[in-house]
Amino acid sequence: MTVNIHDLLEKVEKRLYIDGEWRAGSTGETFDVENPATGEIIATMASATSDDALAALDAADRAQREWARTSPRSRSDILRRGFDLVAARAEEFATLMTVEMGKPISEARSEVTYGNEYLRWFSEETVRHYGRFTTVPEGTLRMITTHKPVGPCLLITPWNFPLAMATRKVAPAIAAGCTMVLKPAKLTPLTVQYFAQTMIEAGVPSGVLNVVSSKSASSISSPLIADTRLRKVSFTGSTPVGRQLMKEAADNVLRTSMELGGNAPFIVFADADLDAAVDGAIAAKMRNIGEACTAANRIIVQESVVDEFATKLTEKISALKVGPGMDESTQVGPLVEAKAIDHMEALVADAVSRGARVLTGGERVGERGHFFAPTVLTDVSRDARVATEEIFGPIAPILTFTDEDDAWELANTTEYGLASYVFTSDTSRLFRASDNLEFGLVGFNSGVISNAAAPFGGVKQSGLGREGGAEGIEEYSTLQYIGVANPY
Repeated sequence: MTVNIHDLLEKVEKRLYIDGEWRAGSTGETFDVENPATGEIIATMASATSDDALAALDAADRAQREWARTSPRSRSDILRRGFDLVAARAEEFATLMTVEMGKPISEARSEVTYGNEYLRWFSEETVRHYGRFTTVPEGTLRMITTHKPVGPCLLITPWNFPLAMATRKVAPAIAAGCTMVLKPAKLTPLTVQYFAQTMIEAGVPSGVLNVVSSKSASSISSPLIADTRLRKVSFTGSTPVGRQLMKEAADNVLRTSMELGGNAPFIVFADADLDAAVDGAIAAKMRNIGEACTAANRIIVQESVVDEFATKLTEKISALKVGPGMDESTQVGPLVEAKAIDHMEALVADAVSRGARVLTGGERVGERGHFFAPTVLTDVSRDARVATEEIFGPIAPILTFTDEDDAWELANTTEYGLASYVFTSDTSRLFRASDNLEFGLVGFNSGVISNAAAPFGGVKQSGLGREGGAEGIEEYSTLQYIGVANPY
């Protein structure tokens, strides 16, 4: 299917969606969306203000009681219709993501498939959100537990996976019976806007889903979090912003789900299949141009095989084609904005100043767009910035370890705890890895492990709560216990 980009951009709503109506922002302010491959402005969006955000919460609050009483099957059917519509518009969604975010079109198509699975998964979970019925041990009461929607939610999505992060939050909220105010990232709002249009067509009632794109995230989040009608915040983004949101949420004791930064170790033992480990490292590192919280941030290789591994990895990474995402042959697209290139250059310079060697890449590519060459660094110091900070780009730093205990210690030397990866032929290491690694996700001989059926989330400074899986709907539910006098 060939998509006319101009026609598609015309089709996508640029206004706010509040209480079942598309409307301009209250002050008429706007912001521009740029194509990172060219630097060209591709859309001008209405920018929501605090007043618009509160109007969206007004609508969500009014709709909450009736929406909570909607039958599980009705909510399930909406999600399933949404799944079918997104599948039918897959190429349009993929094109939007590539044009506004930069990822290669092949990866954008994969994101549509992955993100859409959250709609299907939670359409099925909606009707299976069971409570319990039993007798308390003393026999004096019958115990009933039931799940209730937590209430109006603020959902804040990031720019790097614009469809998948929206479906991962909206789908369980709908399943649980919650109303929503959805705030897309200002760098990539178009995909979310089109997703909202699709879910409205799928049957989401007025007031249940409200969308407030804005050039100022705090002008949306702060007044809503301060309002006692809001009952939950779900945020995906940086750890510093997440900390601030949690501080604000504490005043009203809001439920929070925080999916924050990462510094994933990719551990390669000497007994690993090195070819498989190299392929896994490329998948874990280069997916989404490295702009993923689950990206392999530190590639930690046992000393005895580091030279062979580095040679193989460099050969494959240096062969990756850099270019505009809409080119079918592109494997590495542009970074999302110009300052990301400056960040990559600073990280490489710091690593080299501490003794690292650049095996390939290490520099920006071209004069137009935000392109950076896929990079491999070796002899990386453990205190280099690429080892201690989240890279969020196509730089693969290689560090070494001596034995298993050293590997676990090095892997855990970070404030983050989201994703981790282990490659080895010793299957017994799986359980030792699980016991020793302080991360919410562990990939064992696999570089890509995200799935709608699996609980996604981290520990330490990587956040709170889980998205996806059977656990995902719990984040949008409260548990009520009913004690009934035993008639016997």
